[in-house]
Amino acid sequence: MSYSNEHAELYDTVFLSRGKSWEKEAELLGQMIKSRNPAAASLLDVACGTGAHLEHFVKAFAHVEGVEPAEAMREEAEARLSGPSVHAGDMRTFDLGRTFDAVTCLGFAVGYMTSQDELDTAISRMAAHLSRDGVLIVEPWWSPERFIEGYVGGHMVHEPNRVISRITHSTRQGNATKMTIHFVVAEASGIREFSEVEVVTLFTDDEYTAAFERAGLDAERLPGPANHPGYLVGRRR
Repeated sequence: MSYSNEHAELYDTVFLSRGKSWEKEAELLGQMIKSRNPAAASLLDVACGTGAHLEHFVKAFAHVEGVEPAEAMREEAEARLSGPSVHAGDMRTFDLGRTFDAVTCLGFAVGYMTSQDELDTAISRMAAHLSRDGVLIVEPWWSPERFIEGYVGGHMVHEPNRVISRITHSTRQGNATKMTIHFVVAEASGIREFSEVEVVTLFTDDEYTAAFERAGLDAERLPGPANHPGYLVGRRR
């Protein structure tokens, strides 16, 4: 997924207005990591987006970094963060030349992998950046049995001098979700609109588990809040 500058600029605003709390999520994930590796002091967030989680991970970890393939999202992250480094990189190929006590990959970004081979490669790259006793946490996309054909969603944000509408429509495309996202933005200068399409693979639990195992990690599936696919947690065997 290559986010446009328009989409990246609106991303946080829309999700904040829907009740998303990166601070609470970062706190929960930090607890999950520290309960498995109490000495964890460094964290890498893969596909870190706008850096919203990194902004809060710094409260629990002495050293944090991010990797993000989309230039527009990296620009948002760099504008937000004064300390953590955000590297350009693809989760299938990145190599930072060091390890971390924890690695996270959130926001169903791992679902952009198009096949089991790509999923295996991405999980292996993340595992390669784990230090001894390191913890990997991945937030997956929905599994095939939980996909809803024709699912539609909509949300509107009201701000002083700006209204943002975001609507989505999802269909099944082979073993993937094809989600069309359409924005309408009304501002003092006028009304603009644009659409983007995300294709996200519907990997099964067994496929995720196999990817973790091939990377030398034990896989544990943890439930998330309501209407959330949960988390996959891995530790070196």
